[in-house]
Amino acid sequence: MTSAVLVCLILLCALPCRSLAAMPVRAAILINMDTGAVLYAKNADMAIPPASLTKVMSMFLAMDQIRAGKIKVEEKIRITPEMASVGGSSMYLRAGERVPLSQLLTGMAVVSGNDAATAVSRRVGGNERQFVRAMNEKAKAVGMQRTTFKNPTGLPAAGQKTTARDMSTMARAYLRAHPSALRYHNVPLFTYRGRMTRNTNALLGQVPGVNGLKTGWTVASGYNLIVTAQRGKTRMLAVVMGGTSRVGRDNAARRLIEVGFRYPTSPQKVQQIFSGKRRR
Repeated sequence: MTSAVLVCLILLCALPCRSLAAMPVRAAILINMDTGAVLYAKNADMAIPPASLTKVMSMFLAMDQIRAGKIKVEEKIRITPEMASVGGSSMYLRAGERVPLSQLLTGMAVVSGNDAATAVSRRVGGNERQFVRAMNEKAKAVGMQRTTFKNPTGLPAAGQKTTARDMSTMARAYLRAHPSALRYHNVPLFTYRGRMTRNTNALLGQVPGVNGLKTGWTVASGYNLIVTAQRGKTRMLAVVMGGTSRVGRDNAARRLIEVGFRYPTSPQKVQQIFSGKRRR
């Protein structure tokens, strides 16, 4: 056990049960990725807008196309004025430039670029309507039962919804199919045209073992996060949605991951800790 992990466990054990039980998010789920066991769930089937967690599905479809040989990561995609002008989070693409698909995927994962997601969706799907149809077909195929995508970015759209459970299902399917995709998600700093941006996943480099995956926020959804981590041979996946603040969301995910690694095969103990009940 590394000293960093030991410190985290000591701090975790020192926290009172009340603080562990206080989860400032509307929904959450913790899964042992190796066994598929749900270690903790809170409102896991509550409908919440996915915000930029949507981009994981967009990347999933792009990775499928890469694996099928229909598109190459080194291919340069021409940026149109429409792509460059998409609002919200951005990697600041410019109309007329040609950008390698690999850079666009990194921009989607690290800085949550809506412009990058739009560019990728147009190249992969032909147009947004066809791409969104493919997103929803893929969602059904991997077992997401309560999700409807309306666009490739996660920007607010009427009827766009998901659940923490469905996001965990998507993340597991994505990483099973494309384990190498983590290389896009665990980049700590992304530089594009001289502009350096830190990964929106603040747990990278701060929580031992964290290696992905994606953040999201809109007014309607609150603060969302899918986070993956590995220590030794044990892998954890946590999804928190509807956080009231970025810090609250990150702390909730951090606590889930730490308790998960402490009790990777004991859902009862994990639930007990987060319910605030003390063991006798």
